[in-house]
Amino acid sequence: MQRRTAFYEQKNIRLDKYNLKLNEALFHNANGYIGIRYDFEEGYEKGYEKGHFIPSQYINGFFEYAKMNQAERLYGLVEEKQIMLNVADTQPIRLFFDGEEFSMFSGAVLASRLRLDMEKGVTVRNVLWRSPRGKEFYISITRMASFYQLPLFTIDYEVLPLNFSGDVLIESSHNGNVFNYVDPSDPRMCNEAAQYLTSVGCEIKAGASYITSRTFKSGLEVCSCVKNVLFQDCQKQFIIDNNDAVCRFMTTARPGERIRFIKYAVFSDSIRHENCRDRAEAEMALARSVPLQELYEKQEAYLADYWNNCGIEIEGDDELNTSIRFSLYQLIQAVGKDQHGNVAPKGLSGDGYEGHFFWDSEMYIQPFFTATNPAISRKLIEYRYRTLDMARENAAILGHKAGALYPWRTIMGRECSGYFPSGSAQYHINGDIAYSIIAYYLATKDIEFIQEKGAEIVFETARLWMDVGNFHEGKFCINDVTGPDEYTCIVNNNYYTNVLAQYHLNWAVKFYSRLKTSDGFDRLVQKIGLSEEEIEGFSKAAENMYLPYDERLKINPQDDSFLQKKSWDIGEIPKSDFPLLLHYHPLHLYRHQICKQPDTVMAHFILDDAQSEETVLNSFNYYEKITTHDSSLSMCIFSIVAARLGMVDKAFEYFESTARLDLLDKNNNTDDGIHVANNGGNYMAIVYGFGGLRLKESGIYFAPVLPERWSGYSFKVTFENSRVLVRVREDECLFRLEIGRAQKIFVYGKEYLLEDSLCISRR
Repeated sequence: MQRRTAFYEQKNIRLDKYNLKLNEALFHNANGYIGIRYDFEEGYEKGYEKGHFIPSQYINGFFEYAKMNQAERLYGLVEEKQIMLNVADTQPIRLFFDGEEFSMFSGAVLASRLRLDMEKGVTVRNVLWRSPRGKEFYISITRMASFYQLPLFTIDYEVLPLNFSGDVLIESSHNGNVFNYVDPSDPRMCNEAAQYLTSVGCEIKAGASYITSRTFKSGLEVCSCVKNVLFQDCQKQFIIDNNDAVCRFMTTARPGERIRFIKYAVFSDSIRHENCRDRAEAEMALARSVPLQELYEKQEAYLADYWNNCGIEIEGDDELNTSIRFSLYQLIQAVGKDQHGNVAPKGLSGDGYEGHFFWDSEMYIQPFFTATNPAISRKLIEYRYRTLDMARENAAILGHKAGALYPWRTIMGRECSGYFPSGSAQYHINGDIAYSIIAYYLATKDIEFIQEKGAEIVFETARLWMDVGNFHEGKFCINDVTGPDEYTCIVNNNYYTNVLAQYHLNWAVKFYSRLKTSDGFDRLVQKIGLSEEEIEGFSKAAENMYLPYDERLKINPQDDSFLQKKSWDIGEIPKSDFPLLLHYHPLHLYRHQICKQPDTVMAHFILDDAQSEETVLNSFNYYEKITTHDSSLSMCIFSIVAARLGMVDKAFEYFESTARLDLLDKNNNTDDGIHVANNGGNYMAIVYGFGGLRLKESGIYFAPVLPERWSGYSFKVTFENSRVLVRVREDECLFRLEIGRAQKIFVYGKEYLLEDSLCISRR
């Protein structure tokens, strides 16, 4: 990967409220366990902290319960949800030079830069500052959320006095009095009381501060530990006041002599550890057992391996290279690395959607990891397995006699969706999770994991289809559900849901057949009471699944009633009315042929063999005219299907519209957190779209096309422990086996054996 794509930076840091909040998200530090928004260590201008500026640090999967008021207390409606919490603030560092305090808002900022280094895995702020009385300093601040030691966050703070000799005071704070960000105008967020943690203890031990807090309702505990290290002769003082531990260093500055201060912070929670206080102490000892430079080297080594597995290079578009690099970096920052966390829509970069996990994980993020780092996909599946019992409970709440129904949005496994028509009714979440397990199997052939955990999920969720659906005039129908398009809710026979259920049921039968003679399978069958009769029922339902089709238009209607609804010309809707969900009543939207995002078109991507080329083309053209793309999950899917249909220019237009979504803040909401699923969609648009990657039972398929603006592109995929480099040029495609054994691959439908390298002419 060329170095030009390794950085994203902002020179002359903009200090207005909009850009400060935006930069908190763009330059945040995260590793899948912890996430820290980029708040200035010294704070903002007086008054900025109120309202929209709350220093924020998160732990993946750590939550509290919050009340959800329903207008009518109908049976089964959610009245309590989970929310991701802001944990103790370990960021604050204040500097005083003979009484003058460093601030980006006082004196003169002579030069500044904020850089995200995606090779080293750090953010760096550089400031050349002159105090109100003329003292000049060069300040460099490096922050890291460690991929090597997930609980660890460090701030490496260096000050170079240029024309100043005198007293320096460094004040480092560790504050447990934290609040969650609240925005009553944002429908995705909580607007209730914002404090969810109460102090259990604040102490100093061996020069480190420990703050342990407990949630009010869930009873979870979190402990953070901070150790401050100054590499100069100094006087040191600790002050504890009201759950805030402050460490003060008094030292002397001399021109040209660098002052270096390192702040180590570690986090531990009671979800993962029985005694989070003791665990935090052990994590701090581990962090301090090696020099920080060694931790930097381990960070860089981790990312070197990561980029070697997943890196993409676009020839002829450096800016787009940086955007794609940014997208892939956000994915590894966001994704949970254990069974207790998953991926929220904003990752660990903000409070948007309250940290809930959706279908985004399986359908937009997991395809990236399945193709580049299947071990992480396995962890995401393990999270779903850990919450399977709660999915069973959820199915029972919704009236189902057997099986499991995963919640539409959740953190710990219970439903958090307050508006059920576009939430709990999205039963396709079961098919999405099963699809991700099947994809993992197709990429790895890890049948042992399927037997251990994957099959149980597939069987239990398949049972749900048999209860929610029924046979009518010989066809298996699924009524009163919602598909991916949230502008069309509670419908009969949503095409996406039905065709995915068909695929799901067929694979439940296949897994049963492949596992039934294996050791230990009897235990699973006995555990869940699975019978041959049920498997036969799965097969019969799949074979007779009703898939809506219109003979006149030769398309798959989105559902049984979709084509009966009024048309609505998107071109006549004022631009100020988008997104429509903020300007039109849901019932008004439901009564029109208008889509928030791809639904049937999404089905044509994930199951493109289910329909003829003609049907896919006709459906694409039909739905393209009525899709608003009000969701950031939308355009990448249209790009993929356009590429599959040979509409390369159109595919590129869709891709380009979304590739820089966060870096350009196109939706004017990246300040709430980056769009992780869109970042996964950017990857899919290149690899699954232009590259034509498909994982099928018969093998791995490629059908590369080349956008006119590019002279070429390359990407890597992992398949059955082999890594393949794919390089696409104007006249040819090169496939090279980098590691692993020879693999059978399909290119433009033709089978090849890849033993070393292949050069195939582009059709």
